[in-house]
Amino acid sequence: MFTGIVQSQAEVLAIKTKNNLCRLTLAVEPKNIEQLELGASIAVNGVCLTVVEFALLDENRACISFDVIDESLAVTNLGALTLNAPVNIERSLKVGDELGGHMVSGHVHCQAQLVENHMTSSNCRLVFACAANWMKYILPKGFIAINGISLTLGEVVDNQFSVHLIPETLARTNLSQLSINDKVNLEFDQQTITIVTTLERMNLV
Repeated sequence: MFTGIVQSQAEVLAIKTKNNLCRLTLAVEPKNIEQLELGASIAVNGVCLTVVEFALLDENRACISFDVIDESLAVTNLGALTLNAPVNIERSLKVGDELGGHMVSGHVHCQAQLVENHMTSSNCRLVFACAANWMKYILPKGFIAINGISLTLGEVVDNQFSVHLIPETLARTNLSQLSINDKVNLEFDQQTITIVTTLERMNLV
């Protein structure tokens, strides 16, 4: 489990395909491998991946590698990553850690596309378009994880929704580097999914 509070950005160092797997290697700060173990879970752009290798490259840089299956590449934006691309990373939640965002599983439901970017000196409003069949889980003031970031939903109109970002979020995550038509990973709040599904089964919606 994760909290949706991104700890660092990483940079894609290598992408290699072997035996129907994609070996994704990220360049990270040395602090990101402190007390790290093989088999540990790390969310990369909100996708829960398992550490298969890690190493200290020099005093300023380390690397972490993951094997990514075809399903994850197809459903998420990991399949579109290129060398040097920035990604958000968060190590898995431990007992006693502060839950600063909301509970995030690292299982991406779908992708959304950036359609508007409204930037001011103090904040940023991003508008995304999402497939209509997922919009029932997107509610104003509800929780959503975008590229692994715990955010509060703003306006919801038809198949579009918005989020408002403060400068701190822009500085810590890769949302500041999005361009129009770029795709992001979405994970919907599990409580919202449970409530909507229950109401549907009871024919109340």
